[in-house]
Amino acid sequence: MIRVLIVDDQTLLREGLQTIINLEEDMQAVGLASNGLEAVEMASNLRPNLILMDIKMPLLNGIDSMKRIKENHPGVLVLMLTTFLEDTLIVSAMANGADGFLLKDMAGEHIVQTIREAIKGHLILPAPIAAKLTERLAYWNQTEPGPFHEHALEQHGLFFNEKEREIILLMVQDKPNKQIASTLYMSEGTIRNYISVIYNKIGTNDRTAAIIRLKEYMIP
Repeated sequence: MIRVLIVDDQTLLREGLQTIINLEEDMQAVGLASNGLEAVEMASNLRPNLILMDIKMPLLNGIDSMKRIKENHPGVLVLMLTTFLEDTLIVSAMANGADGFLLKDMAGEHIVQTIREAIKGHLILPAPIAAKLTERLAYWNQTEPGPFHEHALEQHGLFFNEKEREIILLMVQDKPNKQIASTLYMSEGTIRNYISVIYNKIGTNDRTAAIIRLKEYMIP
């Protein structure tokens, strides 16, 4: 029996998935959660084999909830519930251990078949999501600039941590803060704080001047 925990903030979707799963002889919906915090608690209490986890939820989002659950229960499979419009979160979910994805508009028979395939150890990537991942990887490969010239940084007494370097690599491509935030899955406010620290380190508050100076520290 495949024990499934369903996590989504939409009541209609939760109950619809529950009905679909409980119609199958080899599956049982053991619990319904409406947010990521409930999911963490219920995963410990109910010990499901697989969790259907919405990405966007109140209190604790699906990706952070999945990370907590997998820390305590590494054997639990997590399929992220998503829509085609939420592709900016797909890479982050994959990087944090998602075992696959389910599109919310999938037919019921496809959903149960996907669950069975996941239990067998298959990575579940619906065609639209696989295409988005391919596009994102191609974009990164085409736009990634050269690495920092470490000697140049040492000469100027500069040190940038890993996150600052990621932001700088996007800044020198003239990416606006909103796009940087989307690419790195951070809020615009957090990006502004990081950029302020970067400005302080290189001694300027002017973005254009900062970008020119930062490019001097990078290998062409």
